[in-house]
Amino acid sequence: MKLYERPSLLFAACALTLAVALSGCGTADPSPERSATGDGAGVAKNETPAVTVGDCRLEAASGLPEDADVVPCAEPHDEEVFHEIELPEGAFSQEAVEATSAECVGDAFASFVGVAREESALGVYQIPPTEETWEGPDGRVLYCVLFDPDGQIEGTLEGAAR
Repeated sequence: MKLYERPSLLFAACALTLAVALSGCGTADPSPERSATGDGAGVAKNETPAVTVGDCRLEAASGLPEDADVVPCAEPHDEEVFHEIELPEGAFSQEAVEATSAECVGDAFASFVGVAREESALGVYQIPPTEETWEGPDGRVLYCVLFDPDGQIEGTLEGAAR
């Protein structure tokens, strides 16, 4: 089983994490303006929204997560942020990040989707923290993201059992 089903997105996710850390120092947290269904309320199109559990997103033409638009989950979208894991305080460790990323394909996946990852047709990738983001706000959070390799999704994948 591959942990990273979309390697190009892993690189882009790392770039997003770094961009958010470097640009987010003087901005307000947009998450209170969003609904639990990921409707993107209050997030301007030209802003780079922080990743939030429940976000449904359209992949940008650039392929970079920071260029993705948050859309209502009822509309066609490419991916859904379904889980987050905050790593413990202390020194950054790539090994700890990699070990924690396995949670995205374990119980968190099965609880959200309704079947084990091995039985699912859905893909998953992670937006991991980096050494550069580690000390910033939400800098130790690893996000788990679902997608359907067959194309866009309408509605949430919660309980999809596929």
